[in-house]
Amino acid sequence: MTAPASTFAASPALPGGDLVRDVVAKAKAAGADAADAVAFEGAALAGGYRLGAIEDLERSEGRDLGLRVFIGRRQAFVSSTDWSARGLDGLVERALAMARVAPEDPYCGLAEAGLLAKDFPDLDTDDSEEPSAGRLLDLAREAESAALAVPGITNSEGGGASWSRSTVYLATSAGFFGSYTGSRHSVSCSVLAGEGLGMERDHDSASARHSGDLESAAAVGRRAAERALRRLKPRAVGTKSVPVLFDPRVGTSLVGHLLSAISGSSIARGTSFLKDRMGEAVMARGLTVIDDPHRRRGLASKPFDGEGLANRRMALVEDGVLRTWLLDTASARQLKLAPTGHAARGTGGPPHPSATNVHLEAGPVTPAELMADIREGLYVTDLIGFGVNGVTGDYSRGAAGLWIENGALAYPVNEVTIAGNLKDMFRALAAANDLEFRYGLNVPTLRVDGMTVAGPG
Repeated sequence: MTAPASTFAASPALPGGDLVRDVVAKAKAAGADAADAVAFEGAALAGGYRLGAIEDLERSEGRDLGLRVFIGRRQAFVSSTDWSARGLDGLVERALAMARVAPEDPYCGLAEAGLLAKDFPDLDTDDSEEPSAGRLLDLAREAESAALAVPGITNSEGGGASWSRSTVYLATSAGFFGSYTGSRHSVSCSVLAGEGLGMERDHDSASARHSGDLESAAAVGRRAAERALRRLKPRAVGTKSVPVLFDPRVGTSLVGHLLSAISGSSIARGTSFLKDRMGEAVMARGLTVIDDPHRRRGLASKPFDGEGLANRRMALVEDGVLRTWLLDTASARQLKLAPTGHAARGTGGPPHPSATNVHLEAGPVTPAELMADIREGLYVTDLIGFGVNGVTGDYSRGAAGLWIENGALAYPVNEVTIAGNLKDMFRALAAANDLEFRYGLNVPTLRVDGMTVAGPG
């Protein structure tokens, strides 16, 4: 068992909310034309259990502060874990020295004051009660025990459970200050099925903001076992063009590619295969992709964006039509558009466009109905590697899953490559009705016709 040393400074320091406002005021007094500061502080606890014994138990606490200063159209960023008064003075001094020699950026600067959030919704993202180490180990043991109890499971990489809680503080010299706290409870399990060279591995996990919403550890363990068992005795398939279904666990990656393609920074650089498609159909008719930063207890919920702008639920794609880019202030200025409240922020650099809770809305048919007319096809449960060209949309990834024959899952396959182009794949996309909100990005089972599956068979 280990308990990592805390990164908190030993000298006295201000609370996080006072800290960010104080360091912004110091920067202005020292000669900055404008400034903003973001701070993160939190704690985490995690435990693992494997084959009847505690595998690990760790707790960490940490905090970090990032300061951004502007002198004219020049900006600089510095970060530190030293929150003492002396540490803040040095932070301001270094930031201003860097800004004076930085190159000019015509698009940098704080968000317009009129766009800043004024009302912060209660998103119920904080479960303030920290679980005990014993409770986490019990969950880890329960997950693994449930998996090992399934006939055919022969070994385990362990069960795990974790908890974390963090608070974000943001202040700007334009007068904005806001903060929010979020917690996360998680449980996971990874096991192996079969013997010798025929062994197969799989896993499952669940997360929730509140412990009361967390799926049972036993259910996670059983699902991990079932996933491992259905991979046993894979067969080879040859190269052919067939419909491909994506399990919801991996189907999220398709929407992830969409989010990358509509990021304001990619559009501004001209490096997206969707750069000229605003207002046009980019997905099949009937498909809608929603970004909702205000979903109660959502895993990616937040009451304002990384620049202090008001954010809101919006359709990114509506009935197949692309409705918006994801814009922070800098990319919006470059594109001569209004920011959309999609800025995300760390301590070591400028804000950047990013989505929050995203989902592709459910379709009208069950997964079984979605595959019922497929004579031959592939149901993908795992994707390997990253062979996606964001400029052209060309898509090629290693995959494993289950072969479909005559409308039903027939046998496992692995060592195949699936290929296509995202522009064509999005337009051919069909969705089942099994949408569940398990992650920050969620999709139902998805079908794409006409993909190339290449295997050694």
